Amino acid sequence: MKGALHLLRLLIPASGYIPDFLTPSNTGGELFAGLDQVRGTPRAQLTRELTRLAESRPVPTWATTMGRPGADGLVPLTKALATYHRALLQPFWPRIRTAVDNDIGRRASTLLGGGTQALLEGLRPMARWNSPTLEVDYPVDRDLHLAGRGLLLVPSYFCWGRPTALADPGLTPVLVYPVAKVPLDGEGATEQGLVRLLGRTRAAVLAEVANRNARTTSEVAEAVGVTLPSVSYQIGVLRDGGLVASRRDGKYVLHTATPLGLRLLGGGTPGPGRQSAPAGPV
Repeated sequence: MKGALHLLRLLIPASGYIPDFLTPSNTGGELFAGLDQVRGTPRAQLTRELTRLAESRPVPTWATTMGRPGADGLVPLTKALATYHRALLQPFWPRIRTAVDNDIGRRASTLLGGGTQALLEGLRPMARWNSPTLEVDYPVDRDLHLAGRGLLLVPSYFCWGRPTALADPGLTPVLVYPVAKVPLDGEGATEQGLVRLLGRTRAAVLAEVANRNARTTSEVAEAVGVTLPSVSYQIGVLRDGGLVASRRDGKYVLHTATPLGLRLLGGGTPGPGRQSAPAGPV
């Protein structure tokens, strides 16, 4: 395990440029399908990306020669990735898969109910749809022109804070965004903690919004047991804080919890006079 970690640290820095071939867009399989994609990286791409990595940080000689004919550097690299996964991630894999699958389910429901615009608007607060541009809270200032190629949205348990994308604009456009979750070694907020942070009514409103794919203001008011003006105000505060997203659907305004709101509710969803229920993946 120690050798695998040492090898991976040489190629995957904590910040800055990471070679794109190490994060393949594996849409149809689990770990080994992704490792097959890494092993199948075209030689030209491998050489180009490792050269770029060497420009930003010192890398060992064996790393810069992996793209040369006859080199087998990708074999120990994929073995190291498999070892890392088996030792550190596999025990938590069901929780990770649940978080990702729940996110996919919510976004698929949003897409079916409100179309592409609703899907993109649901990415708030980490991204804002300002037609025809998706403005993303990205770590660096850059423009990516799709040129008719479409955009692949990839939910990730290991993406924190801000979305990210492949560094090479010539590759398939991908936006990797964080799913709602709590750390693998931590817990979400307790019901009492949420009430102290948000106030009882506001915490209950957020919980009710999170318990369904989309809720109208009237539905939330009825479920929580407060007046319509009060719920409208509380939803406005939660929306300004990035915890709730709202969209118009005909004569109704539908509200959903954002990934940030779901993450806050990771440990439980408070509600007056009713039993707490999970609001999102844990």
